[in-house]
Formats: sequence, C-alpha cells, structure tokens
Amino acid sequence: MTMILSVVAVAALGLALGWLLGLASQWLGATTDPVVERIAEALPGSQCGQCGFAGCAQAAAAVAAGDAPVTLCPPGGRAVAEKLAQILGATFDPGNLPDRGPLLARVRTDACIGCSRCIKSCPTDAILGATKQLHVVLEEACIGCGACAEVCPTGGIDLEGIPVTLRNWRWHKPGVGHA
Repeated sequence: MTMILSVVAVAALGLALGWLLGLASQWLGATTDPVVERIAEALPGSQCGQCGFAGCAQAAAAVAAGDAPVTLCPPGGRAVAEKLAQILGATFDPGNLPDRGPLLARVRTDACIGCSRCIKSCPTDAILGATKQLHVVLEEACIGCGACAEVCPTGGIDLEGIPVTLRNWRWHKPGVGHA
C-alpha cells in the first residue's frame, strides 16, 4: 500500500509541476522579434565571428536594430547581403562589396611547424594534426573564416577560393519580380 501511495504521489507531483511550467512559459516566455529570426535564418550560421559579433544571433539582432550594415557577413558575401536588404526593405549597393565566394583554408607543408595554434582557433574543428606534426584541413568542415590563418606564427595557412566543380556548383538565380 505504501508503494502504491508513493507512486501516485510522485505522479501527481510531476503532473502539477508540469502544469505550472506550462503556465509559466506562457506568462514569462521571452518574445522574439520575427525580423531578427528571419535575419538569423538568412545568415550562414557558421558562428565564425568575422563580422565582429560572437555569433550569428547577435549579428542578426544588430542588423535588425540598425547598428550593423547588411554587408556585415564576409562568408555570406553579396547573396546574404541582398537577402538581408530584402528582409529589411532597405536598398543595397553591391558596388564596394567584393564577391569572393567561399574560401577554404590550405596548410602549406613547407611552412607548418606543428604548433597546433590553428587547431585551437578553428570554430568547426576542421583542422587535424598533432603537436610537431603536419596539420591538415578537412574541406567538408572548413567554413573559410580565416581564424587559423590569423594565429599561424609562420603564415603557413592560406585562404583560397574553392574551385567550381560539379559537386559545389550552384545556379545563379537573379532577382525575379513576382507577378
């Protein structure tokens, strides 16, 4: 009898606390700006920090507030800047924005000393290697942020454009007006 009473008491307590959590989430829930959410979805989401913000969510909030330009995302390039301008209803002048395309880090074998600084700085863990050994970049994981190139003491990491192949080619779709 004591066992059944204990199970019923724990179940009732769980139901009551779950109900209270549901009510609290409605009253105390954080409201988010739908514009900020749309901007965050348009950003690449790589959290590389090239824009000067800690992540894409902070960058989206700054763009929505008008504290940052629509051209703040270097990895996104013109395509992301155009999308952000469209979301905000702002004009976008791509004249001074270089369209460099996606980049990939390459370790030069003649300059790598195996210090492992690049491994520690990579936000996506795209660099493999051991101390005092040659390091290698995983092409599939590299987002081209350049954090590794900045910390390399010998300058042995270059950022190169990704050559267009059938695997990564994307059809350019110019802006088309809707009927």
